[in-house]
Amino acid sequence: MGGLAGGINGDVDPAANGFDPTVMLTDFDAGKVSTLPNGQTLREYTIIAGERLIEIAPGVTFPAWVYNGRVPGPTIRCTQGDRLRITFTNGTGHPHSIHFHGIHSPLMDGMTPVPSGGTFVYEFDAEPFGMHLYHCHTIPFRRHIHKGLYGAFIIDPPTPRPPAKELVMVMNAFDTNFDGENEFYAVNTVAFHYAKHPIQVKLGELVRIYLVNMTEFDPVNSFHLHAGMFNLYRTGTRLEPSDYTDIVTMGQGERHILEFSFKFPGQYMFHAHQSEFSELGWLGIFEASESGTAAAGFEQATVAGICDLTPQTGGMA
Repeated sequence: MGGLAGGINGDVDPAANGFDPTVMLTDFDAGKVSTLPNGQTLREYTIIAGERLIEIAPGVTFPAWVYNGRVPGPTIRCTQGDRLRITFTNGTGHPHSIHFHGIHSPLMDGMTPVPSGGTFVYEFDAEPFGMHLYHCHTIPFRRHIHKGLYGAFIIDPPTPRPPAKELVMVMNAFDTNFDGENEFYAVNTVAFHYAKHPIQVKLGELVRIYLVNMTEFDPVNSFHLHAGMFNLYRTGTRLEPSDYTDIVTMGQGERHILEFSFKFPGQYMFHAHQSEFSELGWLGIFEASESGTAAAGFEQATVAGICDLTPQTGGMA
């Protein structure tokens, strides 16, 4: 690949890739819902581990391990106190599992690998409310996470949070030459996707981001919002914000809820505040307008501007 411009020119076809990062933003899996004899809500999910060659930038592929055909896996969503029943089938040639963050019996903690072709049912009550995650917990841990076996896990409080435009963002990265260092960084897998396809929001609309860091091989990642500030709910386990800021730095497995709104129309960049990560794909745009729809010519101008800011030579494999 001939430098960073190659990561900007062209686009990744969601249909060929099997998933669309724009759709992922608002794709919440509430499961199959029923009621147990005691009146408790039961939510049933099916998750299958597989292997898939995915495109993480135009012309750049990665041999991923996937939950339900995508990286990150489906965003599991429920309410505190629900009974969750997750049927996991390992459709790969390697042992895998699912480890859920939160409170549950150690028997449901995903420490026992499920062999190739095997099935295991994880069942537990959802607690506490907050922003959580799940991932494979089979040795070697970093390989199973880096290859793509992770996803967001949202437990809503019994009293719902205020209405908002809700978006799921999983920060991740990819070591395409398997030397233990990442060549591409992204939110929801595809480098620069939200620069090429800006996220549309309405002026004054409350935006709520469910943010998870699943970046392997780097000690921290971060989220910075330009020209605005957000309320930060650390781990989402409290209903009162813990900070009001424009940047948050997170280790792997950390996750928070961010809330903000835009006062002025226009283009708001968001990205990692590690410059290398931004230049290698972890950068996007919110577009705020009265209508919440894209303005003519906006996308092309934005991408051109980012190309002007980024180096044209580099050491990416």
